[in-house]
Amino acid sequence: MTDKHTNIILVGLMGAGKTTVGKLLARHLDKCFYDSDHELVRRNGVTIPVIFEVEGEAGFRRREEAVIDELSSLDNVVLATGGGAVLSAQTRALLKSRGTVVYLRGAVEELWQRTRHDRNRPLLQTADPKARLRELYTERDPLYREVADVVIDTSRQNVNALVRQLEQKLAGLPD
Repeated sequence: MTDKHTNIILVGLMGAGKTTVGKLLARHLDKCFYDSDHELVRRNGVTIPVIFEVEGEAGFRRREEAVIDELSSLDNVVLATGGGAVLSAQTRALLKSRGTVVYLRGAVEELWQRTRHDRNRPLLQTADPKARLRELYTERDPLYREVADVVIDTSRQNVNALVRQLEQKLAGLPD
């Protein structure tokens, strides 16, 4: 069984910086870094849009849940989850029990600027992707807050300052 305090799990909407922050944080804390989306792609040999196309969002979420279950059971990791991982009550329970959960919260406008040219985000392949991002934020923000031990605002901060701030917050958490 994993010790909740050895793992750091990053949640937040697409574009919040989970992968970028996670890699640097893992390096600073001498932990292994995993990105559940990258792991899904590696294991399945196809991109996330292809999984969505073939299996729909429900099929993707089943695969995501299994990968997060496996990765979160490891010790001493920083895990960046996909933006929709919190939609599953089972996954939310796993995250809470298997690590210190950090919600990287970004303003919709900033997230839009970071994701607008990325074609590997199937949920944004709509007529009005910015409106869709706003809908996702409204739907998921309460779920991110529900699981989070720490909330960090990622807007207008460089990654090094963000990681330093996060390390300070994590150091101040009770054991």
